[in-house]
Amino acid sequence: MKRLADWWFAPAPAERLAALRILIGGYALVYIAVRLREFIAVADYGRTQFQPVGVVRLLDAPLPSSVATAITIATCVVLVAFVVGAWYRVIAPLTALALLWTLTYRNSWGQVFHTENLLALHVIALALVPAADAWAPRVKPPGPSGDYGWPIKLLAALTAATYVLAGIAKLRLAGVDWLDGELLRNHIAVDNLRKALLGDPIAPLGHVFLDHPSQLIVFSVLTLVIELGAPVALLGRRLGYVWALGAWGFHVGVILMMNIWFPYPLLGIAFLPLVPAERIVQTVIKSARGIRLRLAR
Repeated sequence: MKRLADWWFAPAPAERLAALRILIGGYALVYIAVRLREFIAVADYGRTQFQPVGVVRLLDAPLPSSVATAITIATCVVLVAFVVGAWYRVIAPLTALALLWTLTYRNSWGQVFHTENLLALHVIALALVPAADAWAPRVKPPGPSGDYGWPIKLLAALTAATYVLAGIAKLRLAGVDWLDGELLRNHIAVDNLRKALLGDPIAPLGHVFLDHPSQLIVFSVLTLVIELGAPVALLGRRLGYVWALGAWGFHVGVILMMNIWFPYPLLGIAFLPLVPAERIVQTVIKSARGIRLRLAR
């Protein structure tokens, strides 16, 4: 237990946790802002299309269009404050609740985007820890502390848990039959056929694997290895890098075979708790300063 506690509460710099706040919160802000029109549009859908899920089950009927729109815009506003780190103890919990509600409300009008679950979990976790003790207004960063170490491990554990649950779901639904590649072949065939019928772009390599199904055995096995083996990423930085690279490659493979995009991991944001994220923010800051100096000249 002492070894476990020493590992879980190992000191980490406040800047690393703050960098995760900035990068994950920044992704959430861009994600909502880019899809703002879509999030607002659902407010005008018919009541018969409203099937509440998650926290939105508190409602018996859709919110008035003006209220739903106001909540979506307010979510963007508090996300800006979240990224900046302003009034964090108040703003951060409000941001987590607003983001959870906004994403869930959108999912209550049709397809449930489970790809958003990890983003919501990461923001909720960041809202409950001291992620604004660095790179925030009127704040002088303290030294490394376990207070910043365990939240980073929590974020990494959440990432790993989502993959493990995906692997368990495959085994529950198909058992060891998943490994023979036939079920995966059926998924690829049905998904690409649906895209073709609806006029959507089909996957560039989908037909290749359908013509040579034996190759799918390797992909089926690797999928379970990556998903069920996700906890190894918590055992060390190098293992974390190797696993993150494998998980990223898995998502690239999904694009090539099924043209399904998971932007959160594809952009590497989901794997940031496994790396020294503060270096990314420091590089951006230095680059911005360099550009500003050049412009000043």
